[in-house]
Amino acid sequence: MEEYLEIGQIVNTNGLKGMLKIKPFTDDITRFEDLEFVYIQKGQELIEKNIEEVKYVKNMVLLKLEGIDNIDEAEKYRNLYIKINKKDIGDIPEDSYLIVDMLKCNVYTDEDKLLGKMVDVLTTGSNDVYVVKTESGKEILLPAIKEVVKDINIQNKKIIVKLMDGLI
Repeated sequence: MEEYLEIGQIVNTNGLKGMLKIKPFTDDITRFEDLEFVYIQKGQELIEKNIEEVKYVKNMVLLKLEGIDNIDEAEKYRNLYIKINKKDIGDIPEDSYLIVDMLKCNVYTDEDKLLGKMVDVLTTGSNDVYVVKTESGKEILLPAIKEVVKDINIQNKKIIVKLMDGLI
C-alpha cells in the first residue's frame, strides 16, 4: 500500500505573502485544519512544511506554509502535489474508503464474474463513478450507489457489484 497520499494540488498563489491555493482531493476539505504539516512532492523529493494558516475560498483550500513568505517563493510550488503520511489520516468513517486503497481491486458481479480492475474514481455532483478496466481494455463506468456496489473488501482487493440494466 502507498505510504503517502496526495491530498491536493497547488494550482495557484493567493496574495503577496506566500499563500498557496490548493485544489483538494478530499470530500471533506476541513480535514486540512487537523494537519500540522504536509509534504510537497518536488520530483522524487518530499519537502516537509509546517502549516501556519488554513483558509477556504469556494471549494479551494488556501494554505500558508512555513518558509514560503512571498509570492515569488510560492510560485516555485505551482502545480506540485501536497501529500500526507497515510498514518496521519485519522479515523475514516465507516463504509468510507480511500481511493488509493480501492485502485487495482478486482471488481466482480454478484454472480462472481470478473469484470476487471478498478482504475479510477470520478467525483461527480451526486455520486462517485467507479472506472473499471476489463482485460480487453474497455472501460466500464459504475455509479457508486448502494443499488450497484454491494461489497468492498479492501483486504482481499475485491469489490462486488450488481449490474443494473444499461450499465454495460
